[in-house]
Amino acid sequence: MSTLITKVRQKQLSQLIEKGKRIDGRGLTDFREFKIEEGLIERAEGSARLLLGKTDVLVGVKIETGEPFPDTPNEGVLTVNAELVPLASASFEPGPPDESSIELARIVDRGIRESKAIDNEKLCIEAGKKVFVVFVDVYVLNHDGNLIDASALAAVAALINTKMPNYEIKDGEVIIKQGYTPLPLKSRPITITVGKLGDKLLLDAGLEEEQVMDARISLAINEEGNICAVQKGGSGYFTPQQIIEASKLAQEKAVELRKKLKW
Repeated sequence: MSTLITKVRQKQLSQLIEKGKRIDGRGLTDFREFKIEEGLIERAEGSARLLLGKTDVLVGVKIETGEPFPDTPNEGVLTVNAELVPLASASFEPGPPDESSIELARIVDRGIRESKAIDNEKLCIEAGKKVFVVFVDVYVLNHDGNLIDASALAAVAALINTKMPNYEIKDGEVIIKQGYTPLPLKSRPITITVGKLGDKLLLDAGLEEEQVMDARISLAINEEGNICAVQKGGSGYFTPQQIIEASKLAQEKAVELRKKLKW
């Protein structure tokens, strides 16, 4: 019986979207209400919690010292991890990261990395030997759709309020001193995910809507409106014209969100 109800619900959602409507009354390009709280985790160098409708994401940032990658000896290191907490959704299972959490972390990482959000050269302590490593940990507390945009926004918000420890080098050792300085940021990217169902495109898909979508495409956009990173998901496809339309939608929505966020 539950399978039948699910199919009926899916058909209802699909028919509504094909008519340009949505189950919660939003327009196809409307975002749900969102709220960002910053600096919630005292022991983290930076943190932010984002509520997007009922989707709830918490991000913490830690900074430690480590070695640079051999091909970028003068740059710090960024590491993004995502954890889909089992309590957040019946579909999340305990254990090592699965494909969904790995993909989520990769998209958040790519948006930050490809937009050059962090001035990595300023994270270098001693070229080829010692740099700061920025760990961004995403925790999904409740899943009600559009984890990608919620996680990406929360991650950037956390980076904005992240503080680096002051330090000095003494006898070849890094000595952490009192006080902090802001993490050096060059950009504040906004990631927008565009979903596709039939010939309709929609933004900020809810959980049920994600289950009926054919495909999605996530675009990270910087302050100049340039697309810095793109990731396609889902088994369906986008036509060339739909990709152009999706890009314009994402760029327009990024401008709107940036004004609300005052980024």
